Amino acid sequence: MEGGGVAANNESKTVSNITIKGMLSLLMESIDENHDGGKRVICLGIGDPTLTTCFHTTNIAEEAVIDAIQSHKFHGYAPPVGLLQARNAIAEYLSRDLPYQLSSDDVFITCGGTQAIDVSVAMLARPGANILLPRPGFPIYELSAAFREVEVRHYDLLPEKGWEVDLDAVEALANQNTVALVIINPGNPCGNVYSYHHLEKIAKTAKRLGTIVIADEVYGHLTFGANPFVPTGVFGSIVPVLTLGALSKRWIVPGWRLGWFVTNDPCGTFRKPKVVERIEKYFNLLGGPATFIQAAVPHIILQTDEVFYKKINENLRHASNICFKGIKDIPCIVCPYKPEGSMAMMVKLNLSLLEDISDDIDFCFKLAKEESVIIIPGTAVGLKDWLRIIFAADQSALEEGMKRIKYFCQRHARKWSKDYEI
Repeated sequence: MEGGGVAANNESKTVSNITIKGMLSLLMESIDENHDGGKRVICLGIGDPTLTTCFHTTNIAEEAVIDAIQSHKFHGYAPPVGLLQARNAIAEYLSRDLPYQLSSDDVFITCGGTQAIDVSVAMLARPGANILLPRPGFPIYELSAAFREVEVRHYDLLPEKGWEVDLDAVEALANQNTVALVIINPGNPCGNVYSYHHLEKIAKTAKRLGTIVIADEVYGHLTFGANPFVPTGVFGSIVPVLTLGALSKRWIVPGWRLGWFVTNDPCGTFRKPKVVERIEKYFNLLGGPATFIQAAVPHIILQTDEVFYKKINENLRHASNICFKGIKDIPCIVCPYKPEGSMAMMVKLNLSLLEDISDDIDFCFKLAKEESVIIIPGTAVGLKDWLRIIFAADQSALEEGMKRIKYFCQRHARKWSKDYEI
């Protein structure tokens, strides 16, 4: 799930409402135009762990897909809401962490997490509706809301509090036309993991405001800090929750494009006939993932060994530590929160320590041109003069990338600022 809007600057050409993938393409073009062939390109801009050598999916996942194909049973169309066996497996998987049991009727298969986002916005769209989104956040929500003519209202995440939701801002922004409060946990792009207590406060706030929660949990269970992953669906008896998830990150298969849209609603709000009918009718318009991928889901989810999950999380912990330590050694960049989950982190630029760098977009384009390192400007995820760094990468690439960023900042440091030590 990669996307989002950015402003333009004089280095990057005129761009408006460009996706993160589009921004990456522009950054790569700037390298191609100026590259002398002396440096390998280090891309820390996109959350695709398959681009590295240290993150691989499990053999069980690959074998499950091969078995599904070779069975000759899954070459036809799947039901619009998804194969029953896949929906059952996802319901069982998610129910492990819930105080109630989900059924296949609660689960709808989507073409990746991106389609799950669009479904959630489409289901809630109505004249005059608004949706509360985190800043920084994942920009596909803004793009989907714009297509659906749903007003976006941003609430801030608080870096000094581990990127927790500013609940006072949520209360101030919401009104009778608010259809949902979106949270992303574990956090993309911040690397935060919300505590049980904070999630409970979010659920109670949403209930008080008379709205539902959309819980984006694509990075669910990818945690390596003090807070364990707690699904927001735990609080489904307090407030209805739409849970969005995917195979992509935890199983390292983003290209398989299998996600889910799940109603966590033990009180039955989403089980009303008109609501169910609306969801099912909308899924009749959609094309889900390949049938053989859906058929492989039960084996993938239910048979993957715990050792695989622990290894992925340990690799992410190690990678995040490399980035965090590297950033601490660069005076003009500050990381206010050490990542505890997902694959991304946000760092703050101190432009007063740099000369001839106008903003975060300018920083990223010049870094790409001069050092062949790709990171995403914070503007793309809603936070100007910050940077998003993906740390799901090989150790050598991360260490070299941090070194080049430091060289770049030294080269552009103001003359009156303290010299960097390399």
